[in-house]
Amino acid sequence: MNDPLRKRRCCLLGPSPEWLKRPEDDIRVDLENSVMAAVREGLNTFVCGLDRGTGIWGAEIVVRLRNQFPDMGLRLVACVPYPGFDEEWEASWRDRYRVLLSLSEYVRVLSPYPSPAARRIRNEWAVIHSVRLIAVCVRDDMETREAVFFAGKNRVPVSRIPG
Repeated sequence: MNDPLRKRRCCLLGPSPEWLKRPEDDIRVDLENSVMAAVREGLNTFVCGLDRGTGIWGAEIVVRLRNQFPDMGLRLVACVPYPGFDEEWEASWRDRYRVLLSLSEYVRVLSPYPSPAARRIRNEWAVIHSVRLIAVCVRDDMETREAVFFAGKNRVPVSRIPG
């Protein structure tokens, strides 16, 4: 892919909270450490899928660091599978999702309607438009596992965080 902005992008993907085995606070610490490592490598744009849990936590970390350290030039790209992705969530998750959409420099919607393939298409788009994938991984989450496999197939390095 010949995208000059890609060399500064990192994507963040992972499962919803019900899949996770570790406490949220531990995963958040690992996500922040991984984001900071990516920043030290020169990456400043973070493509987040904004799923409940990992996606929202990662995006919230990027926004907090962007506000705390404006000189880092951090940018958030929201990459969502379809309009209304959040409609069946609890109100607290929907509110966080919508705030993050409003705080994103760019919002990419990958499908005009829900479909079984929409989330996979979203994950693949995020991976091929990035030079690194930060993935929170649990054994039973096939969606993230497939994204990690896709990243390997496309020579995108993966930083794995145990979920």
